[in-house]
Amino acid sequence: MRDAPVAEIEAAIHAATWPEQKAPRIKAILQTITELRDGSLSLEFLAELSPSEARHWLKKLQGVGPKTSAAVLLFSRLRIPALPVDCHHQRVAERLGLIRPRLPSSKMHDILAAQLPENFSAQEVYDNHEVLMLHGQRCCTIRNPACHRCPVLSFCPEGLKRYSREDFKEDSAQDLDMQETGVST
Repeated sequence: MRDAPVAEIEAAIHAATWPEQKAPRIKAILQTITELRDGSLSLEFLAELSPSEARHWLKKLQGVGPKTSAAVLLFSRLRIPALPVDCHHQRVAERLGLIRPRLPSSKMHDILAAQLPENFSAQEVYDNHEVLMLHGQRCCTIRNPACHRCPVLSFCPEGLKRYSREDFKEDSAQDLDMQETGVST
């Protein structure tokens, strides 16, 4: 990919969001890694660093922030326990009161990662990320969250507030009607 034209990279990642922005960034990052690592594209050396040091090294690359650095470490074959936080994970964490709304990305990542047990394996960090992300996509959606079927409603200040509103009953009825007709919410 490093030596491919940007258009080829964009075509290869077309299923991703914003491929036209990501393609040139990927190419530039791969070129930078090659320069910094004396011609090597391998990131295996990161496995010898602490997760914090490895994330710091990655975040020095132009366009790599907290989410991408954590994702590279966790989802790659390195399998280093680092917590990526996407918009779904963030929304669930805010509604549950685990973080304050609209925190800067780096602070949000640090706070949520610190809430995990220190001895969590990469698989356990991955599972935590996956559960919160899927919950945000399928239940705790940005508009019309399905609080009436939320498994963590009793722990959710935002959901309990919403659940107590009179119009929640209308939302629930509408959700149920949509489910019965096969319409996704």
